[in-house]
Amino acid sequence: MLLEVKGIKKKYKDFQLDVDLEVREGCVTGLIGKNGAGKSTTFKAILDLIKLDSGAVFVDGYDIKTDNVNYKYDIGVVLAESGFSGYMTIKDVVAIMKATYPRFRKEQFISMCEHFKLPFDKKIKEFSTGMKAKLKILTAISYNAKLLILDEPTAGLDVIARQEVLDMLRKYMEQPGRSILISSHISSDLEGLCDDIYLIDNGKIKLYEEMDSLLTNYGVIKVNEEQYVWLDKSYITDVMKENYGYKCLTNQVQYYVENCPEVVIEKAKIDDVIMLKILGNN
Repeated sequence: MLLEVKGIKKKYKDFQLDVDLEVREGCVTGLIGKNGAGKSTTFKAILDLIKLDSGAVFVDGYDIKTDNVNYKYDIGVVLAESGFSGYMTIKDVVAIMKATYPRFRKEQFISMCEHFKLPFDKKIKEFSTGMKAKLKILTAISYNAKLLILDEPTAGLDVIARQEVLDMLRKYMEQPGRSILISSHISSDLEGLCDDIYLIDNGKIKLYEEMDSLLTNYGVIKVNEEQYVWLDKSYITDVMKENYGYKCLTNQVQYYVENCPEVVIEKAKIDDVIMLKILGNN
C-alpha cells in the first residue's frame, strides 16, 4: 500500500476529522464530497501540515512523523490554494526545484514546459489559469515522486486545458509503482481517471468503492408514492424525497432491472451518489 491513513483524528471548534483510507500502488484514488466535508483537511494531515490529535499516516512504509525527510521526496503536491509567487518566472522555479529536490529532472521539466508552451521569461501572475495549473502539475511530477496529492487540479479550467492536465496524469501513471490521490468537483474527470473512490462527509468516510463497481452496480430508482410502498427495499441504500415521489440509490441495480421493469431505473453517476448519500436517508 503506497499510502495508509490510519484513524487520523483532528478536532476543531465546529468540525472533527475522523478518517481511515488507503491508496493502492498503481492506482488513482478519488476523494469526493461537498465543500467543507474534510477533503482539504485530510490532505493537510497527510502532508503533516496540521497537528493530529491521534492516528498515523504512512507513505511507502514511512511514518510521516518520524521519517519526515525520507517521505517528502516521494510526494508531489498540488493544493488548490497554493502555488509559486506570481512575481517568479519558470527560470526561478527551476532554480528552486534544483536546490530543493535531489531527484529534480531539470532537462525533462524544461522540455515539458516548452511542450505546453509555458513562457520562460513571463511572470507567473501573467499566466492564464490553464498555464498555472499545468505548471503546478509539471512541478509535482518533476522529481519522480511515487505519490501525487492533488486538490482540485482542474478547477476553473476550460475543457481543452482540463483534458491536457488529465492526459499528463495518465502519462504519469504509465510508470509502475506510482499512485495518485485526487479531489475534484468535476465528476466526469474522476469517472475517467480513478480506480477507487472515497466519499467524505462531515469529516468521516461514508463510502468506499472501486470505480468500476460504482459505475456498474449502482443505480438510481425513481418511483411515485404508490410504487415506493410496494418497492422491494432489500438493496436500497439511500432514499431522498422528491416532488414526484422518491429517488432511491441501490448498489444492486441489476436486481431491480430484472425484477422491477415498471419503474424508472438509471445508472448512477458520482454526482448521484454524493447527493443521495449526503442528502438522503439511509
